[in-house]
Formats: sequence, C-alpha cells, structure tokens
Amino acid sequence: MLLLTSEAFVTVASACTFTDKKPQADGSLLVKAQCEAEGEEGQSPAQFTIKRSAKSPKKLVIADEDGTVYGEVARCR
Repeated sequence: MLLLTSEAFVTVASACTFTDKKPQADGSLLVKAQCEAEGEEGQSPAQFTIKRSAKSPKKLVIADEDGTVYGEVARCR
C-alpha cells in the first residue's frame, strides 16, 4: 500500500510528512520529510524524489536518496 498526498506519503510500515518541496529542472519534485517507522519511536529526516513513471506517464514514482523505489501511485478515481 502506498498513499501520496500533497503533504505526505504513507506506506504499510512508515509515514513521512513533507517539510520542504523543490521542483527540479527535469520536472521531478525533491521533497524533504520527517518519517516515522512502525515499531520505532521518534522521527528521522529523509529526502525523496517524486517523478513521472517511465512506464506509465499517468503514474508517479517515489524514490529515496539511494534510488530505492518505494512504489508507483496513480490518481484515485
């Protein structure tokens, strides 16, 4: 499960609230966030890139600083 809003994204095991968003020249969005993980206390800073999917232009891909893809999301209907 992956839910993306304009202020945060949530997975099965974590929730990240955006603290800063910067559009990039390539059309992607660089976001800084504070994240909480299931079973852990407190929050930790993280940085993600949100961009259009190469496979399906109607979907967005969320990846962390290391390039690990969290998943693809599409607009709810």
